[in-house]
Amino acid sequence: MRHSTLEQIESIDVEACLDELADALAPLVQTDPQPVMVGIRSGGAWLAERLHRRLGLSTPLGTLNITFYRDDFSRIGLHPRVEPSDIPVSLEDRSVLLVDDVLHTGRTVRAAMNELFDYGRPAAIRLIVLVDRGERELPVAADHLAVSVAMPRGGQIKLAGPDPLRLERK
Repeated sequence: MRHSTLEQIESIDVEACLDELADALAPLVQTDPQPVMVGIRSGGAWLAERLHRRLGLSTPLGTLNITFYRDDFSRIGLHPRVEPSDIPVSLEDRSVLLVDDVLHTGRTVRAAMNELFDYGRPAAIRLIVLVDRGERELPVAADHLAVSVAMPRGGQIKLAGPDPLRLERK
């Protein structure tokens, strides 16, 4: 895991971070050769696609759109381009590798876990995150993390892509 500042975020090589995450996940995949990788739209889905390929997973890749599971849905409304979730296999008693781009308050991950249970009761959920920017509001932590960023309050980080993937500060 790398430590960074907001000023350094745009110089981070996302592909190198994905290589490091894949190396860290390889032992887990060797002990459980049938995990289901699921990316949270949109940035987490882009990352999951690349990690899925790097790890050579044989299980289908899934994507989640957590829009209807968000706890602020009534305040922010519906995004005009809501794409459906796609989980092509049952998650019942399977290990799930849940991928997201930026971990902030923990609310996105909470919403994703709520939706995952609609597809079965996973044996375990492991959270893989590209960037942890802190300021948690819920007790959520990444199992595998590439970059930890010291953020000023109100600072923003966004994964832009899909080709090339790059981190931007806002």
